[in-house]
Amino acid sequence: MLVAADKFKGSLTAVEVAERVTAGLRRVRADLEVEALPVADGGDGTVAAAVAAGFARHEVRVRGPLGDEVTAGYALRDGTAVVEMAEASGLQRLPDGVLAPLTASTYGSGELLRAALDAGARTIVFGVGGSATTDGGAGMLAALGALFLTASGEPVGPGGGALAELASADLSGLDPRLASVEFVLASDVDNPLTGPKGAAAVYGPQKGASPEDVERLDAALAHYVKVLDASAHAGSPGAGAAGGIGFGALLVGARFRPGIEVMLDVLGFASALERADLVITGEGSLDEQTLHGKAPAGVASAARAAGKDVIAVCGRLALPPEALGRAGIRRAYALTDVEPDVAKCIADAGPILERTAERIAQDYLS
Repeated sequence: MLVAADKFKGSLTAVEVAERVTAGLRRVRADLEVEALPVADGGDGTVAAAVAAGFARHEVRVRGPLGDEVTAGYALRDGTAVVEMAEASGLQRLPDGVLAPLTASTYGSGELLRAALDAGARTIVFGVGGSATTDGGAGMLAALGALFLTASGEPVGPGGGALAELASADLSGLDPRLASVEFVLASDVDNPLTGPKGAAAVYGPQKGASPEDVERLDAALAHYVKVLDASAHAGSPGAGAAGGIGFGALLVGARFRPGIEVMLDVLGFASALERADLVITGEGSLDEQTLHGKAPAGVASAARAAGKDVIAVCGRLALPPEALGRAGIRRAYALTDVEPDVAKCIADAGPILERTAERIAQDYLS
């Protein structure tokens, strides 16, 4: 049995999901062999999944999205670093109730990348998602040596809003080590940087941007692209990921890949799959978004290709059986099947998930 599930956001980490599922299964079959491989799709939780798979966590002090100093981590093993931008520039780094759509910066993410380079990384998997920012990766690039100046020769301010004042850009000072590493942009979204499907329009409201803020940010990002003369990169899949940090990564040579595909490779999923006769995946909500690059869909696709059955666990199920079947998921078990009260499911997700896993064991293993 292989448990390869993502986090239940706001309730359980991916590691805790695996622990609870394992405990529930073994209540029915105490001798059951269970292998846990927590997974992530490049967003928040990606470093934790890598550490659970045997990578070492390294911590450094970097700037948070508002410029304050925070402790952020990346994962490293055998020359491969897994860097999660949310560790430095994610929404969780903002004080409670504080959103800063115009001024939040990715500078700390650049510092994290630089720390991975300092540690000798030859391959960097850059997981992006869960960002507090919409600065097109300008902060990240500045931390890596780029220079962005206003007409008066002063550095532009932090955040996407300040890019409207950008008059010149100089990338000649970028860290030369970027050219010698394999740099992979891992994301579950393929949006362009600007326009109606771009970073500001689609994801800005989640970061507190008003309709006026969205217009301002999109115009500032378009101006940023014009100054950089990088329209080809701006239209590339993944450029709009995580407030446009994908654009910044592509600009310095990163190669875009769907986040779950990258992470399954990094975590050694293929070999674990060979040892399994049944796979359990899942996340907090199985819905339409799940089908578009989220971890459970990636796990199910790979397992189906290997001829393995897949069961899913989730807090909330919003997909009909036919959609699950097309995704390669034989059946889904929701916590709300056990406890209809959603608030209780969120508060007591661990024990309810164990009871859900007992049902799976009774249905498939007894």
